[in-house]
Amino acid sequence: MTDFLSPKERSERMARIKGSNTRPEIALRKVLHGLGLRYRLGGAGLLGKPDLVFPRYKAVVFVHGCFWHRHFDCSIATTPKSNTTFWVEKFEKNVARDCRVTNTLEALGWRVFVVWECEVASIKKAKVTGERLAERIRKNQ
Repeated sequence: MTDFLSPKERSERMARIKGSNTRPEIALRKVLHGLGLRYRLGGAGLLGKPDLVFPRYKAVVFVHGCFWHRHFDCSIATTPKSNTTFWVEKFEKNVARDCRVTNTLEALGWRVFVVWECEVASIKKAKVTGERLAERIRKNQ
């Protein structure tokens, strides 16, 4: 199937995809803040720029988009039918980078948590995911 957008239109559409303050990230932040957890945004100078940093607990959270970071067995993590080779290479690089970042942060003593976009897609899911995550972050202070 060919792309129904021109290259210019596709470029403009892709440029609108945000890297921070996304809906999934904000939904999770609201739940965690409501549970009394305080965090820093912007990665605090850490490798990979974690979405949420909990210095008190030496923990970081990445809120990954299922499509971009290839959430296994998730319906959102589809592969585009056009320019497939490009996309597969891009996704492989993203996954490899995520693995490198996680390993490096763990080697530095940080606990790394990943929350997937589909886990916070609704208010109810965000609440359940946030409560589970808060419990895990508070463990082993």
